[in-house]
Amino acid sequence: MNFKDIATVAGKPGLYKVLKPTRSGVVLESMDEKKAKLVAGMAQRVSILSDISIYTLTEEGAEPLESVMKKIEAEYKGDTGVDSTSSDAELRAFLKSVLPDFDDARVYTSDIKKLVAWYKIIRASTPEVLEESAEEEKEA
Repeated sequence: MNFKDIATVAGKPGLYKVLKPTRSGVVLESMDEKKAKLVAGMAQRVSILSDISIYTLTEEGAEPLESVMKKIEAEYKGDTGVDSTSSDAELRAFLKSVLPDFDDARVYTSDIKKLVAWYKIIRASTPEVLEESAEEEKEA
């Protein structure tokens, strides 16, 4: 499994594993203990995690979510020290430690909360997607 197989649905909490496409949408399975299945139709906004980025002040303008999550894993190994009840300053300091050049004006506190929540879900259900692969290490 990789970030292309994980999705989020607008208006629904958590992350979903993409099972298969249908004529009118896609079949998803929640990545929590319930493993509830959901058919997301054309009217629902489904975003694949590999397509999501975080705004930065660099020349590229954004950092892919996958690389940010892998940096969090490399630095914190699951113990981020922040959660949804953390203050705005704590959450921003956390993201600054992982991604020093994130765009403070365009990245909201709610985005950082989602990042932390999604990281914890992925770490609990599919930690292998957070590990650096041998091919990526060669490129670096």
